[in-house]
Amino acid sequence: MTISLYLRIRLSLLRHQLWKFVDERETESLEKSKAKSALEKLQEERKTLPIYPYRDQLLQAVNDYQVLVIVGETGSGKTTQIPQYLHEAGYTKRGKVGCTQPRRVAAMSIAARVSQELGVKLGHEVGYSIRFEDCTSDKTVLKYMTDGMLLREFLGEPDLASYSVIMVDEAHERTLSTDVLFGLVKDIARFRPDLKLLISSATLDAEKFSDYFDSAPIFKIPGRRYPVEIHFTKAPEADYLDAAIVTALQIHVTKPPGDILVFLTGQEEIEAAEEIMKHRTRGLGTKIAELIICPIYANLPTELQAKIFEPTPVGARKVVLATNIAETSLTIDGIKYVIDPGFSKIKSYNPRTGMESLQVSPISKASANQRAGRSGRTGPGMCFRLYTAYSYYNEMEDNTVPEIQRTNLANVVLTLKSLGIHDLVNFDFMDQPPSEALLKALELLYALGALNKLGELTKLGRRMAEFPLDPMLSKMMVASEKFKCSDEVISIAAMLSIGNSIFYRPKDKQVHADNARMNFHTGNVGDHIALLKVYNSWRETNYSTQWCYENYIQVRSMKRARDIRDQLEGLLERVEIELTSNLNDLDAIKKTIISGYFPHSGKLQKNGSYRTIKHPQTVHIHPSSGLAQVLPRWVVYHELVCTSKEYMRQVTELKPEWLVEIAPHFYQLKDVEDLSSKKMPRGEGRASEIGNAVS
Repeated sequence: MTISLYLRIRLSLLRHQLWKFVDERETESLEKSKAKSALEKLQEERKTLPIYPYRDQLLQAVNDYQVLVIVGETGSGKTTQIPQYLHEAGYTKRGKVGCTQPRRVAAMSIAARVSQELGVKLGHEVGYSIRFEDCTSDKTVLKYMTDGMLLREFLGEPDLASYSVIMVDEAHERTLSTDVLFGLVKDIARFRPDLKLLISSATLDAEKFSDYFDSAPIFKIPGRRYPVEIHFTKAPEADYLDAAIVTALQIHVTKPPGDILVFLTGQEEIEAAEEIMKHRTRGLGTKIAELIICPIYANLPTELQAKIFEPTPVGARKVVLATNIAETSLTIDGIKYVIDPGFSKIKSYNPRTGMESLQVSPISKASANQRAGRSGRTGPGMCFRLYTAYSYYNEMEDNTVPEIQRTNLANVVLTLKSLGIHDLVNFDFMDQPPSEALLKALELLYALGALNKLGELTKLGRRMAEFPLDPMLSKMMVASEKFKCSDEVISIAAMLSIGNSIFYRPKDKQVHADNARMNFHTGNVGDHIALLKVYNSWRETNYSTQWCYENYIQVRSMKRARDIRDQLEGLLERVEIELTSNLNDLDAIKKTIISGYFPHSGKLQKNGSYRTIKHPQTVHIHPSSGLAQVLPRWVVYHELVCTSKEYMRQVTELKPEWLVEIAPHFYQLKDVEDLSSKKMPRGEGRASEIGNAVS
């Protein structure tokens, strides 16, 4: 009886296991068929893109010519399809196909899309590389990257021997790195006839690119453009943000189905617009259809960025709040209405004052036309321009000024010098940068010790060039070896590299958030040391998310800082700097900061403002700084920003004698004894050679 019972139980168990096995196999089979059908669907979608009918002609043109300028409407499939066509045609057997993008977000999202279309895991055959994040492997044959990353690859591989094709995409954006890349790849193409070079642009300014690349042929891909109805305002808008929100809500209530794309200038505006829209639609319930608000900007987490590409549910409408990243870099399906306030944030640099400002400026006509075209992708669209027709025709520039003519060139000069390019004046730029900006960059690098009197790269300069950072930050990293505090300095550098997105202030808990932030500034240690305290405290809690919530710190920013720190630690090894800790000696850490940032010093004036010592100008401590209420006599700052006033960001107190001790070629003792009562004659000795001495 017992044996019979045992056999029955055993049989029941075996039957259960058999059914479980069958269920698992069925589920696996179902998942495979789902994945297969999704892949087939993607393959069908690829065939509907405007570029598909021109596939064979394009491959023939690439085969016939070494350099090809490709012009096509945004959304025609250039970025995602051309590298795949080249892969299918066998170019990847000879080397990788590299495709550069001006923006990190675009490089990541496009690589993810292409890996889906090829049915491979991201990071294997298809990967991406952005600053401080490398998602590639030995298998990678299609590589998407920011143009700055390809520029850094030149340092290790000057002839780009591992690539068979280089595609410089979104060339019309004319970023700083793109313009430098043009000169380098043009040179390489001349002595590497096997390298194919594709310059891809969305605008019709192709003749300029063609002329620059020795009259390269132009391949035009007709886009699938639908007519776009353009509406201007009758009078200028006093508050374009409010006007954009009102217009979006009016469209939602009165217009037929179709998603809305609103162009705004940055993260703060987008977050403000999102909050106002949610507030105004709250409580309306079933009176109006559902409005799904999707923001998109560079600092947004990847999983939230992906939301803008999700199909809009039936009966609802999506409104995408975007920076000018949605102008050409990203294509969002379903957009029927575009709201264009006519502004974007443009970085501009004044070489005389050394101040870099990210200012809201009117866009160009070329940008306005690109924005309008976003609404005519899937059907007839409408573009609401929140400025007058007169402004468009008479006040807007035809094209945006290339970044190389309005930015700090210190990093570019250091990169070119480390690549062995010494004659910067005659370097083949598409548009020459201002000679004053070049001179200031050379002066700064000389002052930092990266260049010698003859303008040649020094051993220190070569070590600095290994870091993908601003030269002053790189100098700080190298100086940490002398002061035995490299462990602390890489934490500070990592925190500085993620910008100003560490602390957040929810509107309903601003007092709590400010108190939590000021806890890290106990003892008026300065902002740099406070950042170090934040990182060390987070590390001590085993990188706790809960700790971040309690202290009003952004988890994502901290994770990014940790990734950057890990990479900087690897780079320290590469330049043979030992990882040493000196946490108790705050003066040593401050001296290390001054070693890189000695040109950025200021002295307190009687009226509570500061006067910078180099290029004297009146500046103020940023209200977010821990020293904003303390007002120390002498300070060193990370950067100057111009908003409502000229502000110093990330400020630390210093002793004036440290300036003479660390930079004797830049400051002399009399310079720092009584600065406020003297005018500024030229200095003596080495300082006068570069015309930058302070007195």
